[in-house]
Amino acid sequence: MKTEIFSVDSIITKQDQILAAFVPASGQIWKEESASQRINPNKLKNGLKYMPWGADNNMPYEILDKIESDETINTCQQHNIKNCYAAGLEYLIPAGTSPDIANEVRKFCNRNDLSSYYLGVCTDMKFWQFAVTVFTLSRGGNKIASISRKEAMYCRFSPQGESRRYVFYANWRDTPEPEKIHKYILLDQDDPLGELEEYMNAKNKKGINQFAMVTRIPTPDSTYYPIPYYASLFKGKWYDIKQLIALAKYSKLKNSAPLKYIITISSHFWDEQFELAGITDEKEQAEFVRKTKDNIIDFLTGAENAGRAIFSGSYIDPGTGKAIPHIQITNLEQSKEGGDWETDIQEAINMVCFTMGVHSNLVGSVPGKSQSNNSGSDKRELYTIAQLLNKPTHDLLLRPHRIICAINQWDSVEPKCQIMQLTTLDEHKDVKPTQDNGKQIKEE
Repeated sequence: MKTEIFSVDSIITKQDQILAAFVPASGQIWKEESASQRINPNKLKNGLKYMPWGADNNMPYEILDKIESDETINTCQQHNIKNCYAAGLEYLIPAGTSPDIANEVRKFCNRNDLSSYYLGVCTDMKFWQFAVTVFTLSRGGNKIASISRKEAMYCRFSPQGESRRYVFYANWRDTPEPEKIHKYILLDQDDPLGELEEYMNAKNKKGINQFAMVTRIPTPDSTYYPIPYYASLFKGKWYDIKQLIALAKYSKLKNSAPLKYIITISSHFWDEQFELAGITDEKEQAEFVRKTKDNIIDFLTGAENAGRAIFSGSYIDPGTGKAIPHIQITNLEQSKEGGDWETDIQEAINMVCFTMGVHSNLVGSVPGKSQSNNSGSDKRELYTIAQLLNKPTHDLLLRPHRIICAINQWDSVEPKCQIMQLTTLDEHKDVKPTQDNGKQIKEE
């Protein structure tokens, strides 16, 4: 008896037969959320402190591992991210705006990869419920020259109550060296514009030209790091149920491979083959039989032989006078092994999609027997609704760009994320953005 590792589970095997599986409770990754106030800050060598994300500072990596190990959750997350991105981030300029401002906006969009940035912060919002944006000032310190995203899972916050708050950015999987930890001043969450203006107007700027801003979805009980709403999926049982179903199907398939063919070979066939080949030695005959059988199996299982036939000849049965084929192959029509969990896996997938806020029709999942509406109109409306539900998230994600417009004095410019509407056949195009008055300035 031995132990093997299968995904995150321990399996007990005996002679390659799976006997039992030990599955950890998925909800344990959230064990710290009720004790967030009791987690002490970690100290850096320069005397600064940061709040760990979980007691061991590895909670986001454990969550990510859970998500990436489940096909349905991972697909739902991709769907939610793309829906949140919608038509992408744009800076809209109304007619009559100064050409100097229009050129300045166009230059800003060209120098900043806004598409990558916006897709990144959408990803962070859907995974972690917060995103971190870093503003970089111009050489003169009077305008915002660039904007960048810092991956949320690599960000840690300094304790509240400090005279100055920071965001620390590093790869926390391993204890990073002090020189590999990047530090950014964290702007006041309630009034980031006002605090940034104070820094920029200060006489002694001390060479600081980068400032961080956190965009956070308000969630209950999240002093530092929000608990995503999909946490209920791991706290409940459906994630574990789905994993166990997959493991059970794997075990059944591994231990009881279905018989697909029955191959009947007459003794006359071997006699003829031995005579034709001139084989009289018994060992040579046995080796000839083995190789012939292997060739037949290779022929039946080879993808290149699909649709081809075997011609083996026949002999006349002296008793009946009928022609009997030398080789007769019977294809056993069997249902797939493990199909006895079909209803359970549908239910588990639907519960996962429901918890992730995704209608199963939109991600190609089988929605179950009770949900049969798969029309194009239904999908179009579901897709539109899914994008509209991101309106609160869009409002939060556009706030850094409203600050940019205010600091750079682009008073007439409006940052915007328009939704994409699937069209009907009579419109002769696949999609269209929502209509908006004004000129669209996109990164080129």
